[in-house]
Amino acid sequence: MVRLSVAVDTPQHAQLGALLDYECDQDLPPGTLVRVPLGRREVPGIVWPHAGTERAQAHQLRPVRQVLEGLPPLPASWLALVEFAAAYYQRQIGELALGVLPPELRRIDDRQLGRRLTRLLRESAPAAPITPVTVPPLSAEQASALDSWRAAPVGTTLLHGVTGSGKTEVYLQAAEQVLAAGRQALVLVPEINLTPQLESRFAARFPGRCLVSLHSALTPAQRINHWLLAHLGRADLVLGTRLAVFAAMPRLGLIVVDEEHDPSFKQQEGARYSARDLAVYRGHLQHLPVLLGSATPSLETWQRVREGRYRCLTLAQRIGQGVMPQVRLLDTNNLPRQRGVLPALAAPLLAAVRERLERGEQSLLLLNRRGYAPVLHCGQCGWKSGCPHCSAWRVFHKADRTLRCHHCGFTEAVPRACPECGNLDIAPLGRGTEKLEEQLGVLLPGARIARIDADSTRHKGALQSQLNAVHDGEVDVLVGTQMVAKGHDFRRVTLVAAINPDGALYSSDFRAGERLFALLMQAAGRAGRDAEHAGRSEMWIQTATPGHPLYQALVRHDYEAFAASQLDERRRASLPPFSSLALVRAEARDVAVATAFLQAACGGAAALPDSAAVSLYAPVPTAVPRVAGIERMQLLVESASRPALLRFLAAWLPTLHALRPQHKGLVRWAVDVDPLAI
Repeated sequence: MVRLSVAVDTPQHAQLGALLDYECDQDLPPGTLVRVPLGRREVPGIVWPHAGTERAQAHQLRPVRQVLEGLPPLPASWLALVEFAAAYYQRQIGELALGVLPPELRRIDDRQLGRRLTRLLRESAPAAPITPVTVPPLSAEQASALDSWRAAPVGTTLLHGVTGSGKTEVYLQAAEQVLAAGRQALVLVPEINLTPQLESRFAARFPGRCLVSLHSALTPAQRINHWLLAHLGRADLVLGTRLAVFAAMPRLGLIVVDEEHDPSFKQQEGARYSARDLAVYRGHLQHLPVLLGSATPSLETWQRVREGRYRCLTLAQRIGQGVMPQVRLLDTNNLPRQRGVLPALAAPLLAAVRERLERGEQSLLLLNRRGYAPVLHCGQCGWKSGCPHCSAWRVFHKADRTLRCHHCGFTEAVPRACPECGNLDIAPLGRGTEKLEEQLGVLLPGARIARIDADSTRHKGALQSQLNAVHDGEVDVLVGTQMVAKGHDFRRVTLVAAINPDGALYSSDFRAGERLFALLMQAAGRAGRDAEHAGRSEMWIQTATPGHPLYQALVRHDYEAFAASQLDERRRASLPPFSSLALVRAEARDVAVATAFLQAACGGAAALPDSAAVSLYAPVPTAVPRVAGIERMQLLVESASRPALLRFLAAWLPTLHALRPQHKGLVRWAVDVDPLAI
């Protein structure tokens, strides 16, 4: 009998260790999927490379119950990636390793797997030989960037290209080179709604190649089938969201991360990993080229370029020599108000939209707030539509006459009168996309107006249907949230307007300005993508602070100046990328319980190794302190040394687990390394 180390999904508080030992009558290679007993249950597991070969007595270890022999072992590079991610993000190996596999794979036995593989391989057999397709001519910048990349592809390269500069064509030609060498390509996108259009472009370029997608919108059967095709090496191209960074691909030759700056690449639950950072590490681990693409790179990525750790290839011109839209700042301080309320669109902006209507062109209005109004208000007693379960207002949705909390989902019908004083005159305050759509219908009679946000695209297929209507010219004015601001190639849009985006300028989050600049730059990039109309494309911003440096940099389309100023501020404040951060979050129904847990955690940290190299700050509430009746507190840990921070956290975790039983009422706690929101 052979002793095997097996990774299973055990909770950290159980203190069972990262790997458990089992016995088996054969020496299974690392990466083999098995089923093993754990307590009274039988659970999936993965044989891990720390396995020994010594013989074990039957009474000492429990036996492996089943081996998934029909599946090739997971590659050693995949195991190394998971082990690194688990150590970096302070999670159990088994929790992460099993958590990133398709749920169906964790449930089926060897017989069921064999039937599925037989059917899958039969259905995925190439139907026709690969046929050449017409490749569009490259611009001088694209050709130069590709030549530079081909000369030395290994390593991490930032493709810094303005919106509409043809970054996707560079991805396609880089993938073509990799596929021609018999390798696989992995392409990551930040959001599910960007997957179909990119998938269609890759499918059109590589007919006859096996292309699969990996994201959470797939059915369980689709997800396991696509994962198996990638793992078996049958899929040449894998496109997906952040989870796809863990796709097992035996012939992987290229990783592309599109819109690498996007915060959606950071997982916010469970193992809070950054798919972009893991893509870079995976490239380093397997000596693969990694292409990071963005018009507004994250400041962490930009700083690594400045330090020479990443190479930078620049695409400064739009395809067809089209120019970037002219940015106009509209000062709302000078606008007339009705009952103290600003008009939906200022007169000059409204006139610009009407001009587009007359020319048969499209306009896009960005308002990053869904619903009809952020809150209902009683002018007599001051009541507002707060959520009884959260530290937030319930948003008024006029379409179904509801008050809906966007944090916990609590929904009620709009009251006929004020619940506090009975006043019948309760009114909406503020403006959301639903209200803006309604107001535009009055201001622009006859215009075809559409709205794209999380509410209007809840039903399956709704988003793609609405996007198709925009592409087909069936929409004159599109109103939307950040969902429409990035990645979409709207050829007829010549005007983009951001309606009162100033809120982010006053956020306590030090990354808020960086996110706002990226959002507005991406939104501006939706205008003038057709070179024929680019000369008259415009980006309007209705703002109360037109002199703000962020907006001034936006007027010049000067990302480098904005990044330099932000990095200078970060350096002086010792904020990332010039320091490393982690958050310990605690949640309880009583805020005193969560606070006491974090304070006790601080007290136990001083004696730990590397404690002198880290700073622990007092517990404070999160940005939204209460959600669904749960109070949320956080404790910030900071260090100038990333290795010291990780060593400290690893030594601190047992203390945190030991404290958990001492604080009755604590619902949950978690460690978040490299948090995006503070």
